Amino acid sequence: MEIKRSHFTGRFHRIVEVGNTVYLAGVTARNGEDDVGAQTSDVLLQIDELLAKAGASKRGIVTANIWLANIADFAAMNSAWDQWVDAKHAPVRATVESKLARPDLKVEIQVTAISDLNGRAGG
Repeated sequence: MEIKRSHFTGRFHRIVEVGNTVYLAGVTARNGEDDVGAQTSDVLLQIDELLAKAGASKRGIVTANIWLANIADFAAMNSAWDQWVDAKHAPVRATVESKLARPDLKVEIQVTAISDLNGRAGG
């Protein structure tokens, strides 16, 4: 089976596709000065954009891993998540507190999704 890698950052690929499975690297906010709600919204927008480039959508997400720099931000992150996620197609999810790569980052999200090989994004 072919492995397709795209959007190389110089260190890793942001998207890896194997068959109809789409793996995204962890996504962080573009503006570290935003609060956790705004950072989460930005991350989710980037996830939508990356999945679309791979022929998938948030409806096809099967797993989501979320890292918060401060678990006290759980409710604020969930507020942005709940506005974005399609409850009928919500993935399995884990959320943990973790030190992130930069001190200004408050959230990082990594997802795995399924794309439809016939061209319909995320079933």
